[in-house]
Amino acid sequence: MKFSTSLRSGSVRWAAPVILLLTFLYYVVGETAPLSSYYHYAPSLVAEPLQTLYALAYAAAAGLACWESGRLRSARIWALAPARSRYRIAANALAPVIVLSWLVLLLPPAVSLARSATAPTLDSLRLPLAGMVLCVAHAVLGFAVGCWIPRVIATPILAVADWITVAFTRAVLPYWPRHVSGQFDTLGFGEVPSLVTAAVPVLLAGGIAVGLMILWLPYGWRALRVVVAAVVAVGGVLGAYRTAVDWSATPPLTGGHVEMKCVGSAPRMCVPEFDSRALPQVQRDTANALRVLRDAGATSAQPRLITDSYVDGRRQKPSTDTVWRMELTGPVQSGDAVYQIMVRTLHFRCEQVPALSAHSAWLWGALKTGQEQAYRKRREQEGLDPLAQKLEKQVAATVTKVLAEPRADQAKWIRRTLDTCEAKAS
Repeated sequence: MKFSTSLRSGSVRWAAPVILLLTFLYYVVGETAPLSSYYHYAPSLVAEPLQTLYALAYAAAAGLACWESGRLRSARIWALAPARSRYRIAANALAPVIVLSWLVLLLPPAVSLARSATAPTLDSLRLPLAGMVLCVAHAVLGFAVGCWIPRVIATPILAVADWITVAFTRAVLPYWPRHVSGQFDTLGFGEVPSLVTAAVPVLLAGGIAVGLMILWLPYGWRALRVVVAAVVAVGGVLGAYRTAVDWSATPPLTGGHVEMKCVGSAPRMCVPEFDSRALPQVQRDTANALRVLRDAGATSAQPRLITDSYVDGRRQKPSTDTVWRMELTGPVQSGDAVYQIMVRTLHFRCEQVPALSAHSAWLWGALKTGQEQAYRKRREQEGLDPLAQKLEKQVAATVTKVLAEPRADQAKWIRRTLDTCEAKAS
């Protein structure tokens, strides 16, 4: 039977409009952020719409495959003389079903990429490809169910059960069910799922599917087929479970998969390519600010590299004395990157920082490095209620008095302030 014949005579003919309409609705309703917020990062643009569509794709594959299997069973195809392999007959019947489930996974990401004018990358294809393999596995499972249970009963029950089983794994504890179900999470900027993250659900569903295919072999001892099929299926399930059982809510990911642009030296500064327009000026201002603070006796820090940690995603890497990793994407865009670096440079040494001491040190550093406007903007963002206004008056008075003193006395004051406290995020 040709693909076109299977398409015209199968369940996809009447099911496709409903499933594709649901796909469109899931895509529209599930869009939680403007596409511009992903900065043309293809893996994030692909993973975001898929988060709500995996369960639909798998349920469609399993349910319609069950219907097609029941249709062949009711037509007594398996009772006819074997002119073709039963696997080929099943594949011909399942091909339209699998293609439809693939469209559920491929159309929404394609629309997001087109709307944002972003080209797909190899990293962005990892989750869709894993989902496509899982659609085949769910179709095999549905076909097997349809061989034994009447399709009118089995199809709706299997489709709903499949959807619930996958979709609700995000809301249960422990975490491993969501990792083995094929319900992949969204990806942050710079993140890519590791191969084991994509492989674990394939191992579970694929092991069961291969076991069912072995059980369906038309030759060999039945007892042997049952044993081999059970070993393969149980091995896949246990392998997936043992691999994912200790994972946290976040599965294994890798970060930093973003093209960076670096400029300057002492320190060299790196940010994502899309955020690099103002980087040369930011680097010059940063180098000057660090030099001013060192000359003023506020720090001895001489970082070799300051790089944007935003690209590391949820797997943040630690900073060192010579390599500072801090979020620069937002500060570079808002114009306060140099101020944020200045705040980091003024390293307090106690966990509890009195607001007067902290704000005084930051305002002193801001005035020294030409970042007073950024300091004022930061305080306004925090809210200037009457108490905050009173505090800022005290801060201004303290800093004005300090700035009137000789440089040596200023150095003693800032060291004394920093020696008693450890910086909080400003």
